Amino acid sequence: MHARRRTTLLAASVVLALGAGPLAAPAFAAPAPRAPVCTTAPSHQALCAAIGGLPDASTTAALVRMTDNGVAWQGSSGVRDLRSGKAADPDARFRAGSTTKVVTAAAVLRLAARGDVDLDASIERYLPGLLGPEFEQPVTVRNLLNHTSGIQPGVSWGNTFEEQYAHRYDTLSPRRVVESAVARGPAFDAGDQQQYLNINYTILGLLIEKVTGRPYASEADRLVLRPAGMRDTYFPGTDPRVRGPHHHGYQRVERPDGTTRLVDVTEWNVADRWAAGDMISTTADLERLITALFSGEIVPEPQLREMFTVPAGIEGAAHSAGLTRLELRGTVYWGKSGARPGYSTLIAATEDLGFTLVFSLSDTDAKDQSSNPVADRIREAALT
Repeated sequence: MHARRRTTLLAASVVLALGAGPLAAPAFAAPAPRAPVCTTAPSHQALCAAIGGLPDASTTAALVRMTDNGVAWQGSSGVRDLRSGKAADPDARFRAGSTTKVVTAAAVLRLAARGDVDLDASIERYLPGLLGPEFEQPVTVRNLLNHTSGIQPGVSWGNTFEEQYAHRYDTLSPRRVVESAVARGPAFDAGDQQQYLNINYTILGLLIEKVTGRPYASEADRLVLRPAGMRDTYFPGTDPRVRGPHHHGYQRVERPDGTTRLVDVTEWNVADRWAAGDMISTTADLERLITALFSGEIVPEPQLREMFTVPAGIEGAAHSAGLTRLELRGTVYWGKSGARPGYSTLIAATEDLGFTLVFSLSDTDAKDQSSNPVADRIREAALT
């Protein structure tokens, strides 16, 4: 989908696909945009304005938390779901997408800190027979953490939204994804390039299970979520629902005549994303995560350095262990974005925690390559 579609206004009514699939689409009136609910720090008026006017064509809800030099700010806008039109819930759960990788990386680094994992060891030491003979160059745990493994993507439910939506209640196991990825052979020798892919963190999920002898979800909870105080975060497994109070997610789909409708994509089995992207969380919990991590409360030194180190000698490398480096106006931020159909998320902070930013959007085209305009406004208001 093209960026121009993000700029069209909501029509007088919004069509929501329910029940059997995209063609079962009763219409109902779109809720009017709501005024954002924001804390009152005068210096953050631009941030409050950035999330105004929701729901709109690109975003049905926005939740934002920011701290800047000790001053905390929180705002919410839009609706929990289009049917009820109830105001966005600041404490609502949502699909956090690839921010899951921050938790997975932290769990692996904690295991390394206690001597259970050697970051320089081949993954074959822990998962014998994982890689075939085509992988002549050893793939280390660190290669997986910083996306320099060369392992190609595995199978998926398809490349289009329509293909994937048709399988939203089906299960594609992480192990099947890994097996298909390995069968394709390497895209490049480990350490030669950096290519951000989910498959690296799916394999790290298998590593965590092998080393600990326990399921990934329980170990991620024990090693990261509980120490960070993330009480409202969980891993759904094959359950397609979002438990507890949550925001609905929608996907904008174009009709043959050029008009659009919205499909409810809240329920979705994301087992194939697993340790790379199936976490359900809240903005408060994600703020706790990045604060506890950067404070050294979860991963000790020197392992914590891995989260603030991009691989040397690779042109354009920006990904570290679980995070991405961004330099803007002379300030370096470390963070992670995440996207699942219906939801976009970002967590970011300076290393000294002088600045933190967390937001979640109910994004009507979260997997599009063009940028969401509400996300652009939030970043512009927060980082200037």
